Amino acid sequence: MDLKIFLGLLAILVGTIGYIPYFRNIFSGKTKPHVFSWLVWGILTTIAFAGQVAGKGGAGTWVTGFTALACFTIVALSLVKGSRDFPLVDWICLLGCAVSLGFWAITDNPLTAIVLVTIIDLVGFLPTFRKSYTKPNSETAFTYLMGSAKFFISLLALHEYSATTVLYPASLVITNGLFVIMIVIRRRQLKAKSA
Repeated sequence: MDLKIFLGLLAILVGTIGYIPYFRNIFSGKTKPHVFSWLVWGILTTIAFAGQVAGKGGAGTWVTGFTALACFTIVALSLVKGSRDFPLVDWICLLGCAVSLGFWAITDNPLTAIVLVTIIDLVGFLPTFRKSYTKPNSETAFTYLMGSAKFFISLLALHEYSATTVLYPASLVITNGLFVIMIVIRRRQLKAKSA
């Protein structure tokens, strides 16, 4: 088996392992996903997947497509079991998704779309970051840790390395990793306050 194919499949396996406790915690009521963050991530990840495929990313793109499907599944669940507060910043993130699609259609340049998607993804993380800063136990840190790992592996599985194929997954390695660090720190801070 080709190493790139193996790494592409490994990234999907790591992603699957990462989502298992997240879905379990959604159903048990421990995790309350923010519907707008997951909707924005689903749309953005779909755009990024299309851009990576256009950039000939090969097996390294598979986990991005897999993640888009997982995001939309979580959107459906979050409508029933998630956090449903929608401040203005959430609507702006959703509008940003539409704008990035428009720019890609106008420019016919996947890199333009990937840059916009990466920026909007960072902004789209704000609702979940805001919620999790005050309620750090409302998210499953393990899933985000595995998210960082799966996208790191996907970088190694890419067939073509360019800004179009690398930028988005690299940003997810960093943001997911920083999010996990924030959750761990906030949990310790809140535990120390209650002690």
